[in-house]
Amino acid sequence: MTTASTSQAATTRGAHNDQANNTRHSMSAGRWMRELGWRYVVGILVTIYCLIPLLYVLSVSLSPGATLTGANKLFQHFSLENFQALGQTTYWQWIKNSLIVSSITAIGTVLMGAAAAYAFSRFRFRGRRGTLTFLLLVQMFPQMLAFVALFLLLLALQDVFPVLGLDSRLALICVYLGGALGSNTFLLYGFFNTVPRELDEAAEIDGASHAQTFWTIIMPLVIPILAVVGLLSFIASFSDFVIARVVLQSESNFTLAVGMYNWAADERVAPWGLFAAGAVVAAIPVIVLFQYLQKYIVSGLTAGAVKG
Repeated sequence: MTTASTSQAATTRGAHNDQANNTRHSMSAGRWMRELGWRYVVGILVTIYCLIPLLYVLSVSLSPGATLTGANKLFQHFSLENFQALGQTTYWQWIKNSLIVSSITAIGTVLMGAAAAYAFSRFRFRGRRGTLTFLLLVQMFPQMLAFVALFLLLLALQDVFPVLGLDSRLALICVYLGGALGSNTFLLYGFFNTVPRELDEAAEIDGASHAQTFWTIIMPLVIPILAVVGLLSFIASFSDFVIARVVLQSESNFTLAVGMYNWAADERVAPWGLFAAGAVVAAIPVIVLFQYLQKYIVSGLTAGAVKG
């Protein structure tokens, strides 16, 4: 009798323990879903939302004679005909122009911004605070607001310096560089302030000039923010349309954005398959550059925000 009672009590305790474990598991699962799980759900939905247009464009680029307005099934056809047809157009000249303009603009933006940020961070001179405020105000206005003035300025320069007039890639680069100083200087300025001034003082004691200190000591320490500025400048100039359309006039000098816009200008006869293939190829330089600079991006964007 005693053995039976003990066995029954043990069974009852086991049942209660199982019920308690199930309750705790249910509570922990519900808590995980409320605190963390919903983020995964949102992330998955956003990823799907972003991938569908990209997959659709890739599908159109692989389908000969496809359109962007029909109910096309994804990857119903697989052909490289559209990519091969790019060689029969001036597409590769456009992408060459874009790479030249964007690369020079990115390099020039990094050098100009770094020099200006170093001066504001390390030197104390009259008008320093006023100049910083002026740069802050200038960056509030988009560069495209001045495209009428830029057009008239380049039209006047064309008679004196044709290389800096309309339909010149060099003129377009100068326009981009002129509008890139404000915001990039502030971004670099915050990062330069995180570099200890003791390094400058030690270099000065060793007899280094300001130029030597800048190039051999400061610049290697701020590579992350230089990579970020260069990447943002490259992407902005590579994808710009408004200013490039105002400056460039001939088809051989078009950048990629301007040239591909002409393909899609008339949606009734636009070669959408060719356009999609061009868009896929155009994404490759940006993706490669982003992957190469990825290790610098997070630290470059966050480190400059802790000091002003």
